[in-house]
Amino acid sequence: MKTPIWVLGAILLCCTLTPALADEAQRFDDLSQQFLDGYFAWRPGFAVNLGLHDYDGKVAERSKSSIASELARLKEFEIKIAAIDPAKLDPTGRLDDRVLLSAIRAEIFEIEDTRRYQLNPMAYVLGGEVNVYIERDFGPLEQRLASVIQVERSARKLVDAAKENLDDALPKPFVETAIRSAKGSGEFLDHDLPRAFAPVKDPALLSQFKEINTAAAKAMRDYANWLKTDKLPKANASFALGREKYVKMLQTQELITLSPERILEIGLAQVKRHQAVFNNAARTIDPSRPPLEVFNQIQKDHPTADGLIPDTRRDLEAIRQYVIDHRLVTIPSEVRAEVMETPGFNRAGSFASMSSPGAFETKAREAIYYVTPVENDWSAQRKEEWLTSFNYY
Repeated sequence: MKTPIWVLGAILLCCTLTPALADEAQRFDDLSQQFLDGYFAWRPGFAVNLGLHDYDGKVAERSKSSIASELARLKEFEIKIAAIDPAKLDPTGRLDDRVLLSAIRAEIFEIEDTRRYQLNPMAYVLGGEVNVYIERDFGPLEQRLASVIQVERSARKLVDAAKENLDDALPKPFVETAIRSAKGSGEFLDHDLPRAFAPVKDPALLSQFKEINTAAAKAMRDYANWLKTDKLPKANASFALGREKYVKMLQTQELITLSPERILEIGLAQVKRHQAVFNNAARTIDPSRPPLEVFNQIQKDHPTADGLIPDTRRDLEAIRQYVIDHRLVTIPSEVRAEVMETPGFNRAGSFASMSSPGAFETKAREAIYYVTPVENDWSAQRKEEWLTSFNYY
């Protein structure tokens, strides 16, 4: 059997590394693992979504002291990782070093500069922490239900942390979105979660779940009401980062060193190019009318509220077949993404979204394409406006 060239390269690299280089590479690997262990421990819901099931049932702690402790840990690792000499790492290691350092600084930025836990009440909505346990079949249903019960025990504590941490006056868009999400989370816990675990036969486990789940749903509804009565009247429009923080965000999260002015210049030039394509496409459809009229007309060709999910499912299959027929890219699997309605807790911030299996998931390989439907309490005009975004074009 021929040895793959990448294996030969790895052997050659190992043979040519000096002891000093090997020591630095090992130090980076050790620090990286230590950082990730702490990172996932503070974000267990994220870890579970990645497929790391040692974190099943574990709960995020969001008290003031916990947030301060995590910020201190991030800064400690920023110093340690920054002290690594990239020149003593192989090419992959240098890339990993740069990405990890950027990720750490992005987390610090989120806590310290955007002040997520003081300004954004969305940080304390529970729904997403338990959805993964019904979304993917990575273990027996009873086992996943036990994990949900453990997570739901934290609901009231999470709301208490929000009341302790959040500033008196918050950005209005953040508050309005969180109210909808917290309300949707309560409805999700009340209705969707019990239906998902209905096949469980253990009466003691079901009884425990009913009690804890009812309390968790109430906590989310109480949180929505508190935001509505206590925070919304005092909310303001002050949510902009400002130039200095925006530049810092670009550098830490995107590794972009261009000025905001240059980025705006590039963006406006791209807008002009897109407008030209838009106008040409409109003329192809109907050369007798202005482009905006053509655009408004084609938006009227859209699914009905009842047909949104089945139409999306049909269209995705047609797109897949088009890709295969025209040999645009190889699709190595017959597995399809299941089309489902976006869960209530996530509808305030999502038009449509993809939930793929976590990078470390070995058992549950389900993929879900979520589509946000119209709400029953919307006006006819609002429903129509929403559905135009799903027009067939």
